[in-house]
Amino acid sequence: MRKILIVVDMQNDFVTGALGSEDAQRILPGVRAKIEAYHKEDAEVIFTRDTHGEDYMQTNEGKHLPVPHCMKGTEGWQICSALTEGLCAEKDYTVVDKPSFGYTGWLDVIAAQEADGSDLQIELIGVCTDICVASNALILKAFYPEATVRVDASCCAGVTKEAHTAALQTMKSCQVEVTNEV
Repeated sequence: MRKILIVVDMQNDFVTGALGSEDAQRILPGVRAKIEAYHKEDAEVIFTRDTHGEDYMQTNEGKHLPVPHCMKGTEGWQICSALTEGLCAEKDYTVVDKPSFGYTGWLDVIAAQEADGSDLQIELIGVCTDICVASNALILKAFYPEATVRVDASCCAGVTKEAHTAALQTMKSCQVEVTNEV
């Protein structure tokens, strides 16, 4: 069984920057511990990075969320150093830059031995539960219907607590396992 941890958009702009929140800051220690646990098991860790260009405000997303964030090359675009410091020396990890909520290139990043994904165990953590975490969990479940796709609720933060809870319920309805709900 191939184990993969996907750390969704734990970037400075979503934790302490333009779209940061106390909930995102609160989950940092748990996210770090989860990454370390996967490294100890010699399992894969993939970080996603929300990535926007200078034309962000002219994009569909920019028109609906007119807050410039995660602009490629800026400090806000970088993954929180609290999650990566010391890890590079221990084990490499993959970074996926995604231009929108859900990444449609997972088949290129995660090449499953079995087409249905029955050889995969994928866990997602990060922000925002109700946008990027849910989008990617559902895309992965669609690409790999027999994979175990799991979300650790204690290592996720939503735009609001209500949106976080609603997203967890939606994912459960689509056969994504949800663990550590409060």
